[in-house]
Amino acid sequence: MQPPQTRTPLRKALQIVYLRFSIVSRMLFLGRAMEILTKIAGTMIVGGGSGVNNPAYISSPLEALNQRAYEDGSQLLWDIANVNSTAQVDAASDACLVFLNAWASEGYDRSGVHDDYSDALVNNIADQCNNTIVVIHNAGVRLVDVFIDHPNVTALIFAHLPGQDSGRAVVSLLYGESNPSGKLPYSVPKNESEFGALLSPTPPEGQYWLFPQDDFAEGVYIDYRAFDANNITPRYEFGFGLSYTTFDYSSLEFNKVDGPSTDKYPVGEVIEGGQGDLWDVLFQVSASVFNSGNVDGAEVAQLYVGIPGGPVRQLRGFSKVDVEPGKSVNLNFDLTRRDLSIWDVVAQKWQLQKGDYKVYVGGSSRNLPLEGSLTI
Repeated sequence: MQPPQTRTPLRKALQIVYLRFSIVSRMLFLGRAMEILTKIAGTMIVGGGSGVNNPAYISSPLEALNQRAYEDGSQLLWDIANVNSTAQVDAASDACLVFLNAWASEGYDRSGVHDDYSDALVNNIADQCNNTIVVIHNAGVRLVDVFIDHPNVTALIFAHLPGQDSGRAVVSLLYGESNPSGKLPYSVPKNESEFGALLSPTPPEGQYWLFPQDDFAEGVYIDYRAFDANNITPRYEFGFGLSYTTFDYSSLEFNKVDGPSTDKYPVGEVIEGGQGDLWDVLFQVSASVFNSGNVDGAEVAQLYVGIPGGPVRQLRGFSKVDVEPGKSVNLNFDLTRRDLSIWDVVAQKWQLQKGDYKVYVGGSSRNLPLEGSLTI
């Protein structure tokens, strides 16, 4: 799916299908309370556990869409009780919205990163409706490859845990009143197997069953760093996100800051976060982002660095900027000694290596049109 050049608000008849999600029986009380609220409101505003809060109100997608339908004279049909993925679609519908939930809470692991029931529901609706829009309220990675290539699935929103104004927020996006600008804080692979051993940990047994041990054998190679190292192309990469406009990058420049030492190890006094000179700025990076579309938009520009001997690239900075159509905004990033260092397990210090460091700037971990190098 490519970002449209203009907003395309929904009109006329909408069909809504809510997914009733299942939940494990062992859960903190507040988590259970949120399960009940979710079933009533048709959305998931927060995950379970001690971080749960009790909002003063919940704006559900159904309520917000009903209000919008009243205001613009649309007809709204819905099914919030379907439990077997066989919901029927009114043939006159201009668009069909399918809302899915992917619950998570402290105290237990998720059983998987997709579920057959939800996937079957989407495919069933898409078989009947040529403009099927999927909205997922998820607490983490949720796979979509079972349905995303269906020719009638026209849009997908990872809405995550949006809080008490869930409904108002998603309606604002669907009708083009707000322009999406979020970026994924994780990669979405095509299959569970692409996670490797991370998705199948060995649980502790016997008297130690409450005390899991992790030796972190994967090192720093998790998520996009592991996918890059193993040449795996995810469905949606880390940092990915679409907009109702488009952005172009240009004018990558570097400036070496005079003064800070580039010796092998830091020598500063230990403060909170490590030795003080770890936070010395060694280089300043600048670039420009241009809004080449027709509407206002916000872009999250991302800076990645390839450290010698390490992952292909690692996120070392990001900046969200608002850009008007036909206008450019300058981007500025600082690279500190810590950003460019590796941990020396023998010396037990952060080590700054001599050599060339590749630098990338763009819109995601795999959409990096600007590339250059620094030398230390």
